[in-house]
Amino acid sequence: MNYVFPPPPLVSVPVAGGNTLFPVRRVYCVGRNYADHAAEMGADRREPPFFFSKPADALVPGGGEVAYPPATSNLQHEVELVVALAAGGADIDPAQALDCVYGYAVGLDLTRRDLQLHARDQGHPWDMGKGFDQSAPIAAIHPLATVGHPAHGSIWLKVNGQLQQNGNLEQMSWKVAEVIARLSTYVTLAAGDLIFTGTPAGVSTVRRGDVLKAGVAGVGELCVRLV
Repeated sequence: MNYVFPPPPLVSVPVAGGNTLFPVRRVYCVGRNYADHAAEMGADRREPPFFFSKPADALVPGGGEVAYPPATSNLQHEVELVVALAAGGADIDPAQALDCVYGYAVGLDLTRRDLQLHARDQGHPWDMGKGFDQSAPIAAIHPLATVGHPAHGSIWLKVNGQLQQNGNLEQMSWKVAEVIARLSTYVTLAAGDLIFTGTPAGVSTVRRGDVLKAGVAGVGELCVRLV
């Protein structure tokens, strides 16, 4: 097969504890999956999970320096537990959903909030608010055998050493198995898919030069600097 130009490299994320790479197929995100964050975004009740996507090449494996994006004056951080799938399917039974999981990681859903809110108010898609270049820094993936299925424990983020987000995985409105099962009613999931599972309250505006350090208890930490 001759390509018109060389195809881009496969996006992958390091696996903790070795030289293995996790090949990424798709990146899904869950909106407003913590009640306190839903409230700060204007929602007043638990709602069915809804989803959006980021391009796989928006990932920044390992964090480090992240370019401050153009066309925004309100870039915000969202720390999230990320689920990495080793299997998938359609219409997955919630009772079997966790069997699809390979492991977990810490991720950041960077958001051009001004663009997202304008799109929301206009009834337009969120793509330019959520799916821009380098909008999804992610730490190494920890296999299930080393971290189990984290269901409680702190999820936090500091900006320049100051605590901004401080939640607990127990506060997720829809748990990991429910998220996987519901998402599989819309698309066929497969090995290589990543799911960002939502963020607790405390999102705030960040600027060039800021250092963001985030973590999930039992899963790891991630650090980025906006440049």
